[in-house]
Amino acid sequence: MVAPKKGKNASAQSKPGRSLALILIAIVALTGGMFASGHTTPRLGIDLAGGTSITLRAVPEAGQESAINKTNMDTAVEIMNRRVNGLGVSEAEVQTQGDRNIIVNIPKGTNSKEARQQVGTTAKLYFRPVLATELSGANATGTPSASETGGASDKATDKATDKATDGDKATDGDKASGTPSDSASASATSQGRAASDALKADPSPSATSSDGASPSPSASASGDDATAKLQQQYAALDCTDKNARAKAGDGAKPGEQTVACGQNSQGQWQKYILGAAAVDGTEVDEAEAVYNTQTAAGWTVTMKFTDKGSKKFADITGKLAQNQSPQNQFAIVLDNEVVSDPYVSQALTGGNAEISGSFDQEEAQSLANMLSYGALPLTFKEDSVTTVTAALGGEQLHAGLIAGAIGLALVVLYLLFYYRGLSFIAVCSLLVSAGLTYVIMALLGPTIGFALNLPAVCGAIVAIGITADSFIVYFERVRDEIREGRTLRPAVERAWPRARRTILVSDFVSFLAAAVLFVVTVGKVQGFAFTLGLTTLLDVVVVFLFTKPLLTLMARRKFFSSGHKWSGLDPKALGAKPPLRRTRRPSRPAAGPVDPKEA
Repeated sequence: MVAPKKGKNASAQSKPGRSLALILIAIVALTGGMFASGHTTPRLGIDLAGGTSITLRAVPEAGQESAINKTNMDTAVEIMNRRVNGLGVSEAEVQTQGDRNIIVNIPKGTNSKEARQQVGTTAKLYFRPVLATELSGANATGTPSASETGGASDKATDKATDKATDGDKATDGDKASGTPSDSASASATSQGRAASDALKADPSPSATSSDGASPSPSASASGDDATAKLQQQYAALDCTDKNARAKAGDGAKPGEQTVACGQNSQGQWQKYILGAAAVDGTEVDEAEAVYNTQTAAGWTVTMKFTDKGSKKFADITGKLAQNQSPQNQFAIVLDNEVVSDPYVSQALTGGNAEISGSFDQEEAQSLANMLSYGALPLTFKEDSVTTVTAALGGEQLHAGLIAGAIGLALVVLYLLFYYRGLSFIAVCSLLVSAGLTYVIMALLGPTIGFALNLPAVCGAIVAIGITADSFIVYFERVRDEIREGRTLRPAVERAWPRARRTILVSDFVSFLAAAVLFVVTVGKVQGFAFTLGLTTLLDVVVVFLFTKPLLTLMARRKFFSSGHKWSGLDPKALGAKPPLRRTRRPSRPAAGPVDPKEA
């Protein structure tokens, strides 16, 4: 009989228990990680869990086709993420689709009409003077707050204690910076009075009439009503509530005073009373994060304004510097949320400014991006809105699982009918592959945001056929060896190299197709491609570390090695040739003297 090759390779083949132990350890570790993370089920996509899917297409302004680029699209995604988070959505997905589309998937439980309004409009960025501010939530007093000298309370350690400096003067060495007030918070009564005074002392251009005259009595009465209403909004505002933050400042026009929320460096929410918008975000020509090596400022954000913006910024900073208390601070407001609130101590007239504070690189870059693209120079057109109810999503998932179960049952029946005893190995391999796929999908949800949608379920169903195909290739190679007259154990080892090559080529083609599909397609089709690629990789792992070692172990069992008729490896049923035998050359006669007569 032809024996398997000896040496290092044969030694490895004779210890299949190592491979089985390795994959068992991997399964236990992944399963333990799944339960430890608390995510024991895969995250469902919007088509299965229900919700709203909004497709937005970027439409360039006339002559601004180049504005649609990766930087602007990524920034738009970041801004829209902020918006849907403001709606109180915890698992919303915002992602680009191709070069100019953005897909917003909002799970069930969210007002789809409000969501469409939030994400479908271009972001607005404004510079507004700060009239009053205080911590919001458990630490708040519940009344408008400002110090008696007009400074903002609890600001000495916030990221909001950024300094706004004149870039031109800094270059000349005469750098001026504003500093926060060091005074403590006043009592509730004094705080309310200071906030009321601040509302009347709004230094923004809209606070007085265009000709500088005093407003008429009727206008004053109307202003008092608006002031009282604004004070009530401010007193009731709780910025720790997502819904309250999303609604803060709703309906306020750029030329009106408003309330807003912002977060400091300690993660505490603060609420603000803000004056009318003094500078529009579109009037910021450019902004960038810069590391200042000449001073201890560290990371700073530099701004350059347009000609029109330079004049407006000089006017508002001049008024803030003159009034000092409480109006020596302005807020940078993106979509009614304060993203930064630097102080100033003098007019910044050079058209360039620098914001410094306790920034790290990421915070400085984020603020620079908001300043550069907060008022995004892109208009988005709503292409489609798809609403999926939870019931419909559940029906789709149920139908997909039934289809998968039917496909798996048909594969098992075929294996039982055709391969008989070998089907035990195939079914065990399918179960291992299914278990690994489930656990990894459950872990990928919180890790990379993977959501199991209906196309992904289809990809998993298709993978059943790919996995079964690998078993069939190997089994047929083994049966071919038996037909050649070899016994089972050497047949298992001799068939593996050729089967391995075929399996790798087949899986490589499947994985390549999945990768190309994932790259060139968009939206939900990517879920199909991702699942197909994942299961193809797992097929290689299972075949190498489970199927092959398990068959090696089973080949040592009498049921299989003796070729039982129910083993699927019966030599008679396979039409095997007679057993291969080694042939020996006839031995040569021993060397000796030659008989002269025979010669």
